Amino acid sequence: MTNEARYWGESSNLASLNNQEDTQDDHMIALVLSQEYAKLDCAVGRRLSNLASIRHVPRINSFIPNTSDASMDHHRLLQRLNTYGLCEVKISGDGNCQFRALSDQLFKSPEHHKNVRKEIVKQLKDHQSLYECYVPMKYKQYCKKMAKSGEWGDHVTLQAASDKFAAKICLLTSFKNNCFIEIMPLYQAPKRELWLSFWSEVHYNSLYDIRDTPIPRKSRRKHWLF
Repeated sequence: MTNEARYWGESSNLASLNNQEDTQDDHMIALVLSQEYAKLDCAVGRRLSNLASIRHVPRINSFIPNTSDASMDHHRLLQRLNTYGLCEVKISGDGNCQFRALSDQLFKSPEHHKNVRKEIVKQLKDHQSLYECYVPMKYKQYCKKMAKSGEWGDHVTLQAASDKFAAKICLLTSFKNNCFIEIMPLYQAPKRELWLSFWSEVHYNSLYDIRDTPIPRKSRRKHWLF
């Protein structure tokens, strides 16, 4: 083996080890945060306790509203947030907003969205019989699509998230006739509540009581736990 080949081989092995360490660090951070924030914060729930929720039916994204409808929907959502004294933590609109919003509710940071997506896709794959009836395409193709960063989450992935994280997921929506949707785990009691705002078929944000809105983080730093 030449010195050059030996150098590139050693560099490749070092990069692989670094990637493994980063992945382990990410999982450890997610685990610690999940344990820290597992206790329910019911402030938002108390604000919306008088709202009647509708039955959730998992479905994939079927349409995107036109500009006029989207503008009206957004205005309606903002009015509802103001009415109930709620505030959104703005989530990046990069196609990962559902997973980022869930990450913010689970870990108080949207930056764990890749791990959240990975866990949801694993739930979809491991329990195909629970979800395939809601997917009007080849199920393996759907799971493969959902595994890609930037692929929009839908109401099927929300149900899978509810089941995976044993969470009641509550959506304050911009739907004209459906203000509030609850998504419950199928076969277990919920251990936490996750609150999202849903600008219908366009965007998800993380939802808080206006008095409890967290201070935005400028960047993720792995050493901040210590």
